[in-house]
Amino acid sequence: MTGYRKEKQKKVHLKKTRVPKKSKTSNPCNCLPYVISFIRFIYDFIVSLIFYYVYKNTPSKTLPPVDDLLVLDSCTTIVNKIKNKEVTCRHVVECFIKRIEKVNPILNAVVDTRFDKALAEADEYDKLIELANTEEKINLIFDGKPLFGIPFTSKESTGAKGMAWTLGLVSRIGMRSKEDAEVVKSLKTAGAILLGVTNVPEINLWCETRNKVYGQTNNPYNTNHSAGGSSGGEASIVSACGSPLGLGSDIGGSARIPAFNCGLFGHKLTTGFINTKGMTFRKGTEKQTMVSAGPITKYAEDLTPAIKAVLGPEKSLELKIGQEVDLSSLKYYYVDKPNDARVSPISDELQIILDHVIEDITSITELPPLKVKFSGTRYSYSLWRHSMTKEESDFCATLGNNQTRVSVWSEILKTIVGRSNHSLAAVLKLIDLQLPKVNAVWADAEIEKLSNEISTLLGDDSVLFFPSSPTTAKRHCEPFLHPYNFAYWAIFNVLKLPVTQVPLGLGLNGLPLGIQVVAGMNQDRLCVAVAKHLELTFGGWKPPFTTSTMKN
Repeated sequence: MTGYRKEKQKKVHLKKTRVPKKSKTSNPCNCLPYVISFIRFIYDFIVSLIFYYVYKNTPSKTLPPVDDLLVLDSCTTIVNKIKNKEVTCRHVVECFIKRIEKVNPILNAVVDTRFDKALAEADEYDKLIELANTEEKINLIFDGKPLFGIPFTSKESTGAKGMAWTLGLVSRIGMRSKEDAEVVKSLKTAGAILLGVTNVPEINLWCETRNKVYGQTNNPYNTNHSAGGSSGGEASIVSACGSPLGLGSDIGGSARIPAFNCGLFGHKLTTGFINTKGMTFRKGTEKQTMVSAGPITKYAEDLTPAIKAVLGPEKSLELKIGQEVDLSSLKYYYVDKPNDARVSPISDELQIILDHVIEDITSITELPPLKVKFSGTRYSYSLWRHSMTKEESDFCATLGNNQTRVSVWSEILKTIVGRSNHSLAAVLKLIDLQLPKVNAVWADAEIEKLSNEISTLLGDDSVLFFPSSPTTAKRHCEPFLHPYNFAYWAIFNVLKLPVTQVPLGLGLNGLPLGIQVVAGMNQDRLCVAVAKHLELTFGGWKPPFTTSTMKN
């Protein structure tokens, strides 16, 4: 790892590039990075141009404005309104149900609902408040329930009692979960009310949300673009104000990718703090896993109560969630080029917004953020691919609903003739499994080295800014030609660190910009604190619909 102060960086760079002409010509390898970069630029340009023309004559569908301003409120605001008896839980639930019914035909985000049960649960909460005739009794009702009366949605792949639980597999059509996953139980214990479950890619393993059970989920800012994955249904419906809170999971960016694409806050908890039981086929007994969970929200202030709800009181206390953070006392670092040759470089507008973040942080701290470089990020995809081999699952068997192992050769033939029951993303994963594995000894050593470098750098008093993505949300299916770009997110699953995806306004094409805020192990609260600051500066979530004609 190397670090340079911002004010010294140009001098160092100039000094390093003063190479005699003879050296350049005598060693052709010096030109290789430039050749690779040029080829990458041409490839990205051509792919983008092709998809531009594919969708050129397909107009994006427009979301309707909201009917009730309540759905624009944060979870924190809604809880306070319920507590002060300004609104009833039933009214809150009704507002979000009506919004889902309006926007879901456009987005295809929510795939199964429990509206009647949600309303009945809201009525029960209202009765509790009605019976509490003193402020003290009302406080007792809300004590330990930071999400009292808040509607939420969850991924269809995360078990919710009585709800569809296909994981995007055709072979599981009609299957329903017999019990709540532990993370769903945690939100319900915190007072939240489940409205329904949302779309996912098959078995969650793709950066778009599409399967042969429910179809494709659209981005609320432009329906020709991807909502991301695997929590794409969650992010799409939250951004469209159909749900104030989404429950995401994250093994390779699954919560942060769609949060970025849909202009939201998405937090990946420090790995190891949640019970994975009920998340796809997981039993909660895994010895080690990269998977974690976390909230997807429109507002940064909702991250803290949602994280507390997912973790429960004891673990929230252990992680000091909600503890005040002095931002001026933190140390800040940033990376602008992961240097993994397989991924695209960040676009000009994402580089510019990163520069603006650095300028803003410089104004609140004595030491300006330092630019750092980690050699290990060159291997981000390879390290994640190796780490996936340690997950306690067999993808071929999982794809066959654990009743049969799916054959890659059979599925390739079926896909060619249009007879496969599996998505192209799943078939490509089967093909990937046939490719040579990453050298385990080398990968483990690189992971340990990178983990030690970043842990030593960040400690318990620093954060790292890292690009969210090389570009804004791609058009549908375009990620198939950029299959490694998710490595921008996945490397932090490998390292098991807490990360918050922060929205930073909209780009020139009207799609969201963003940045990842990374902290040391167990320092989730630092990510959230910085996210709150950046929201104040850059405005946070921007509605993907017109607000000029909204009515009460």
